[in-house]
Amino acid sequence: MTSETSTGQDTTHTGNGRAQTGVHIDPSAVKTGRPDRSLSDVPDPVIECKGVDIFYGSFRAVSDVTMLFGRNEITALIGPSGCGKSTLLRSLNRMNDLIEGARVAGVIAYHGQDMYADDVDPIEVRRKIGMVFQKPNPFPKSIYDNVAYGPRVTGMKVDSMDDLVEEVLTRAALWDEVKDKLGQSAYGLSGGQQQRLCIARTIATRPEVILMDEPCSALDPIATAKIEDLMHELRDDYTIVVVTHNMQQAARVADRTAFFTARPDEQTGDRTGMLVEFDRTTVLFTKPADKRTEDYISGRFG
Repeated sequence: MTSETSTGQDTTHTGNGRAQTGVHIDPSAVKTGRPDRSLSDVPDPVIECKGVDIFYGSFRAVSDVTMLFGRNEITALIGPSGCGKSTLLRSLNRMNDLIEGARVAGVIAYHGQDMYADDVDPIEVRRKIGMVFQKPNPFPKSIYDNVAYGPRVTGMKVDSMDDLVEEVLTRAALWDEVKDKLGQSAYGLSGGQQQRLCIARTIATRPEVILMDEPCSALDPIATAKIEDLMHELRDDYTIVVVTHNMQQAARVADRTAFFTARPDEQTGDRTGMLVEFDRTTVLFTKPADKRTEDYISGRFG
């Protein structure tokens, strides 16, 4: 398989192997829905997707996605159920590798490096690109050990684990609530506290990117507001990509938003996710270029 990069070079993939080459995407190739508009203002893209197809076996779950994720920006992925948002999100740190039969075609690059190249360690990818899941999933350990787990298992060198635990719990807006019970089970925390603990656990390994898969869907409005405030604070130091079914949340937190929909196969009925439009959030929500986007954000479907 051959994927052409924006520089005109070819990246040749033989069998399951992937050659290593520098990859940078021409912003004009990104589908904003407006022929006269490019995303040349995306600041220093950290992750770049070029012609990405994602398969589970022979089933194509996501088709032909080209987009950029800018440094210190929050990008929201929205769209109806089954449109491939979470599938694409999981591909950004190779979580889909854990699913038998999953594979990626096209290029997903991290700082210009094809992260699916043969010589790339997926564990290292996940250290650089952390993930927070839909349902809080603290380990059956103490609050302290939850935070310290990542640095310990990766062999990360730290001057003081106590200082690191305090630092990341403070960054996750949780320190004041748990500082006197660090030795207690994380299961004793509320749902919102558990999710902030999971965020603290994610940033403890010093990632550059945080992926969030509907991080507030299981939380009440107060806990949701705390997570959204935290996202704004973390943006100063991290690039964040969030999947959300809550369009109001996307409007509140995201600098840019990508709208996906699903296209059914006429013969099998299988639904393949596709990127419809990607733009600044204020533009996408107020002046969408594609009628499908307008219909979705106005509640006509989805």
